[in-house]
Amino acid sequence: MTPAATIRDLYSQLGTELGLKWDGIGEIRPIISHRPEGPKEPPVGPFNMIRPNRIQIIGPPEQQHLKSLEQTEFRDCLRRLFDTRPAAIIFTDNLQPQGECADLAASTQTPLLHTHLPDYRVINYLLGYFSQPQHESTTVHGVFLEVLGKGVLITGEPAVGKSELALALICRGHRLVADDVVEFSRLDSNTLSGHCPSLLQDFLEVRGLGMINVRAMFGNSAIKPSKFLHLIIDLQALTTEALTRIDRLHGNHTSRTILDIEIPQTALPIAPGRNMAIQVETAVRQHLLKLDGYDAAEEFARRQQDKIDQQTEP
Repeated sequence: MTPAATIRDLYSQLGTELGLKWDGIGEIRPIISHRPEGPKEPPVGPFNMIRPNRIQIIGPPEQQHLKSLEQTEFRDCLRRLFDTRPAAIIFTDNLQPQGECADLAASTQTPLLHTHLPDYRVINYLLGYFSQPQHESTTVHGVFLEVLGKGVLITGEPAVGKSELALALICRGHRLVADDVVEFSRLDSNTLSGHCPSLLQDFLEVRGLGMINVRAMFGNSAIKPSKFLHLIIDLQALTTEALTRIDRLHGNHTSRTILDIEIPQTALPIAPGRNMAIQVETAVRQHLLKLDGYDAAEEFARRQQDKIDQQTEP
């Protein structure tokens, strides 16, 4: 994932993780200064007029300071704040921009965002984000969704029914991240984050229906800007002979490596009459149970062995 160059990029990449709210209003300014002369502005930090940050954070201490100023000094401080042309101003701790601050933001086209997170968490997160080198990234063909809170990538051969399955899951209340092309970035040794290329954002191609805009059709809640990858569901059109070779007790569970990170993968055979949306939901629930240490196949095998042991006892 290329580090955000503007507040729009930042909102797209990290808005969910930071709980950011933004109406999209404001001039899109660069976050990192590339001026060759003089020192660069720090990318983010608490409200600072001596060495302005490109993203100014206003939390409880900053708000308390502003409230303590005389009216004339308060207005002068706000004007100097907006005169520095910050890339954005983020209010933390559930604080809301009001009054003259909101008016100045509107007149100067300065983006105002707010979040419920405390100021120190937002600052530390963003400082860590901007200090990281560019992340390794790759693109994968498939449909990426949030299902039961987990990032699920649906893969399979062309025309196998990936987008139709995604549509069924969206109708059941799950959320679309990306269709057809998913951009994955390696954040650390165990974490992949996936998001949609800007050109394809909100769109889903369904054969027979053509291109549909999921956000326009189902609302903002049907879209997830980005998500960590937890599970891969591989749709397979199998022959009758291949179906008979699937382990009926343990299923078909393997893994797939993306950017050197191993991701659990479950293969689901497709066939007429199968409710694939329910199959995917069940696969995710099964994955969650395994994370908690429970395996239904192991319990079933143990019950069988206990029954055999009882029958062989004298």
